[in-house]
Amino acid sequence: MTDDTPAPKPKRPQMVYTLLVEVGRKPGDGLPDKATGAALMCYASGVDEAEAVRETVAILKEADLAVLEVQGLGTLEERRKAGDEVDSQEAALMARALDENSVIVAQMNPFYD
Repeated sequence: MTDDTPAPKPKRPQMVYTLLVEVGRKPGDGLPDKATGAALMCYASGVDEAEAVRETVAILKEADLAVLEVQGLGTLEERRKAGDEVDSQEAALMARALDENSVIVAQMNPFYD
């Protein structure tokens, strides 16, 4: 007797992606009063960059932030290959995002006109 059950797909490993997110203003967003928006440096886990972006956007929208644009800067390995210097503190935050399967907002820089 043969078993027609398909073999389970191998699980793709999670990776951490560095994302630069630009946000605009929205009531209740928590940005400084005179800010016109902000840039956020995020570390997000996902099986690919698209998943990391989707998760990050969903979490930021849940936090009442108006996401305008997301730029992927790559994984730790990709960034190092490109010549980026990644210090131990940044690498530790990336490791934490992977361990917790989460999105970490590491830095926020408000924009002012």
